[in-house]
Amino acid sequence: MIKEKRKILGYTQTQMADLLNISLRQYVRIDTEEDLPRRDILKMLIKILDLSNEEIGIYIRSITKDVK
Repeated sequence: MIKEKRKILGYTQTQMADLLNISLRQYVRIDTEEDLPRRDILKMLIKILDLSNEEIGIYIRSITKDVK
């Protein structure tokens, strides 16, 4: 979901990593839903990608669905 929103807005993974002040590898893990970002990074993602509450919920549930 993050990846799709990023592409719609025309950002590359490198641009997003730079905006978030994180490594490209760390951003790729967020983009591919391998990792849930830290709270501060998530807040910046919400702002940059203009995510709705529903989108945020879907994203977090997709990441944490296998966590017990």
